[in-house]
Amino acid sequence: MGKSEMSVHAAAVAIQDLSMEFVSRGQRLLALQNIDLDIAPGEFFVIVGPSGCGKTTLLRVLQGLTKATRGRILVGGKPVTGPGTDRGFVFQQDALYPWRSVLRNVGFGLELQGIPKAQARARALAMIDLVGLNGFESHYPHELSGGMRQRVNLARALAIAPAILLMDEPFAALDALTRETMQHELLRIAAAAGTTVIFITHQIDESVFLGDRVAVFATRPGRLQEIIPVDLPRPRPPGVKQSPAFQSHVARIVRLIGTYESH
Repeated sequence: MGKSEMSVHAAAVAIQDLSMEFVSRGQRLLALQNIDLDIAPGEFFVIVGPSGCGKTTLLRVLQGLTKATRGRILVGGKPVTGPGTDRGFVFQQDALYPWRSVLRNVGFGLELQGIPKAQARARALAMIDLVGLNGFESHYPHELSGGMRQRVNLARALAIAPAILLMDEPFAALDALTRETMQHELLRIAAAAGTTVIFITHQIDESVFLGDRVAVFATRPGRLQEIIPVDLPRPRPPGVKQSPAFQSHVARIVRLIGTYESH
């Protein structure tokens, strides 16, 4: 959705003429070039592209962990100047504290905010329920499967009630069956929470299954090539991946990435 379609103030996220340059071994590397897009409130926005196309760099700039060389990002109409509680981040690895129970991991961000204990506990329990981990509140990370640990990670990110949820290939380390389950669960959880999601992946079928729109990035330098609206109904049934419409979207993105990689 371009600037003509959505005002900066109406957008959950507005990325304006964003470029990111690194210097490595005396050479300049343009990691992102002239990224310009708006993301609507409540949208599930997916970015897909080959390795090295700047997907993770963009997410780090969105989170405020890295400052862009040029351009700016607005979240809720306000410039991003650093990390904030309006954004939650889910990494590829679960990054849980091994000495903390599920409940205390999920409530960690609330503790940092100084939320009263009773209120923080109630919020953490609600998020544990939302991600389907009732009964595991007292378990520790080493007692959980990979998929369960990522549910905890997701619950922790959602506990602070972020307006934007940033997800950097969160299912990449999971086996295929668990990944499939987590894709369905994420759609359920995001819809229930009403959170805007920006999701990074290199799996094309995952991007189509999850996204309202899919941004296709090209590499060297990282740039936005095309945004594909995914006109599949929600909620998306398990068999949607076998549908002709789904396969058509996948084929289109495969062609786009193949075309840009060959340039």
